[in-house]
Amino acid sequence: MLQKVKSIIKEGFFKIKIPRHIAITMDGIEAWALKNRVTLEEANKRSFLILKSAIKSQVALNIPLMTFYMLSESANKESESYDIFLNHINSFFEEICKSELVIENKIKISVLGKWYHLPGRVVETIKKVIDETKDYDSFFLNFCINYDGQEEIVDALKLIARQIKAGKTDPELIDKDFVKENLYSSYFLPPDLIIKNGSRKETSGILLWDSVKSKIYFTNKNWPDFDKTEFMDGIKDYQKGE
Repeated sequence: MLQKVKSIIKEGFFKIKIPRHIAITMDGIEAWALKNRVTLEEANKRSFLILKSAIKSQVALNIPLMTFYMLSESANKESESYDIFLNHINSFFEEICKSELVIENKIKISVLGKWYHLPGRVVETIKKVIDETKDYDSFFLNFCINYDGQEEIVDALKLIARQIKAGKTDPELIDKDFVKENLYSSYFLPPDLIIKNGSRKETSGILLWDSVKSKIYFTNKNWPDFDKTEFMDGIKDYQKGE
């Protein structure tokens, strides 16, 4: 996929600037497994190969920031699919930590959400990849894990309330920028484009505060069917509104 993307760029496909921040949901893995009569293990293997390919496209297209909505906080933590997905998340971060793509392109990895509530093995792996990429600054790669868009805003309000209670801020000084400074995503630009996978035409609450002006592209495909064509179509759809 990387060579194909580079070829498209060389041919002048992108005549208008591409988004600075693209957010993508990984919805529809279970639905894809059912539809194609394959195991959840197979569906997840395919899903994470697609994820790696999308990260290569970030570098090829020189997209400064990409965010992937991996795991919702409301996911059924008692299900078989949850355990399988966590195993793949853990393996993914173990691999990406040593990835030449990440190291050579200085990709800084951040994780948004209450990922620290996950099982210890996953938490430690995430901590490691965050620590080992903390000084990189050429590209930025976010993962929303154990994340909920409304909870992000609630947690920001709690932080602001503590600052008011401690006398560190005046309620009259609170504005949109102040709220943004207290979000999980405080250091990042809002997404220009959200690519929503899955059959439902809803945002899934990804980056809820930041997405007020985001262009949303619905693929109408489950994540395991996401490919370079959908990726390019999403960017072309964004460009129409530029």
